Amino acid sequence: MEVKGRPLKLYFLPYLAAGHMIPMCDIAQFFASRGHLVTIITTPSNAQHLNQSHNFRLQTFPFPSQEVGLPDGVENMTAVTDLDKSYRINAATMLLRQPIESFVEQDPPDCIVADFLYPWVHDLANKLRIPRLVFNGFSLFSICAMESVKTLSIHSSGPFAIPDFPHHITMKSSPPKDSREFLEPLLTTALKSDGFIINNFVELDGEEYLRHYERTTGHKAWHLGPACLARRTAQEKAERGPKSVVSIQECVSWLDSKRVNSIVYVSFGSLCYFPDKQLYEIACAMEASGYGFMWVVPEKKEKEEEKEEEKEKWLPKGFEERNGEKVKIIRGWAPQMIILSHPAVGAFLTHCGWNSTVESVAAGVPMITWPVHSDQFYNEKLITQLRGIGVEVGSEEWNLSCFFEREKLVGRACIEKAVRRIMDGADESLQIRRRAKEFGETARQAVEEGGSSYNNLTALIDYLKRLRNSDAFFGLSTEFNG
Repeated sequence: MEVKGRPLKLYFLPYLAAGHMIPMCDIAQFFASRGHLVTIITTPSNAQHLNQSHNFRLQTFPFPSQEVGLPDGVENMTAVTDLDKSYRINAATMLLRQPIESFVEQDPPDCIVADFLYPWVHDLANKLRIPRLVFNGFSLFSICAMESVKTLSIHSSGPFAIPDFPHHITMKSSPPKDSREFLEPLLTTALKSDGFIINNFVELDGEEYLRHYERTTGHKAWHLGPACLARRTAQEKAERGPKSVVSIQECVSWLDSKRVNSIVYVSFGSLCYFPDKQLYEIACAMEASGYGFMWVVPEKKEKEEEKEEEKEKWLPKGFEERNGEKVKIIRGWAPQMIILSHPAVGAFLTHCGWNSTVESVAAGVPMITWPVHSDQFYNEKLITQLRGIGVEVGSEEWNLSCFFEREKLVGRACIEKAVRRIMDGADESLQIRRRAKEFGETARQAVEEGGSSYNNLTALIDYLKRLRNSDAFFGLSTEFNG
């Protein structure tokens, strides 16, 4: 697309985790597709998953592996499987501050878009007198919920109603104190920025939540998603994120042999690790349901040759022989967008991470929700209670992180019941499926010319140009913040 006048120069600084990096780089692609000059600031291993073009370039800084005690090439949360290593990745991202600051100071952009996990970018942007936009990968609905929950005692536990909220939403459990102590200061710093970039379309979050957010915070939010729809071709979809452990062809040919809406896709994201006993409950539930399923099990990556006694800790004896072609197990990263867009997939059993959620919505696939931590419990309410495009498994244990050992198992009976509710073709399931398809269509329209997210991007570009062309940036930036 032709850009009118001098293109904007934008730096994007994504956090080193797939769930943050993938959507942020896709949003950067939206800007690049309008003719603006985008630079992604990252590390060499993370850059391998990104393709440069004439106005989408990469600036890498060496990852401080030795300083934090990680092996070479382990530069992303997706590459680690325990809490200690995740802390090391986080420590490394903080060590990158000095070289990144030097680079930005020597060649300042018109705007810097940074993950909210880098609060220091606030001071850098102020020092250089450039606008800063913030991204955190959450839905605006969840950000609104977190802002409302700030008013509750940090020691709260058990069920609660979200205070001062457009809808009456009751949560079955409270976020852990440590989780709130981590997230709430980051949100407070984010509110000092020139706006939140949201990987969603306003029709899914709801206009009422956009109005509520702007009224209660005085802050601007820009819905530019779904980011995944920046990927248009099968090849682009396949290349989203780390390399898959199975070929596209293998996934597609397996799905091609199945009837429309007959398969449940089961995946809990790139960072969620369940103990063997919970995997065992999932296996029993899915087998008892009678439906075919494709199951992504990152816990078993590179364990294809595990001994029978090890396998029987998480799969019932004879499971693979009994189920044969009815089940496909993928031990590692899978080409999720390709899978979700296949007509055979009738439901998605998901942890409600926002990336997975919005990808499912964009594909028109209803969800079976099983949140684990962070924003996921709020996302579940948006999907099930507000939009009616999913059903809940009944997960109530709000973990501090995805690596924590869970105290309670979600039992096979709850899982099987939720799967049947979506898959049995009864009236409720048909209504949910119809609404999911409608939201999928709305999502696709949102990013097309004239759609809500397309128009928001145009407005954001115009806003940033006005700031650039104004000598008094700081006076103008209060336009959306005061």
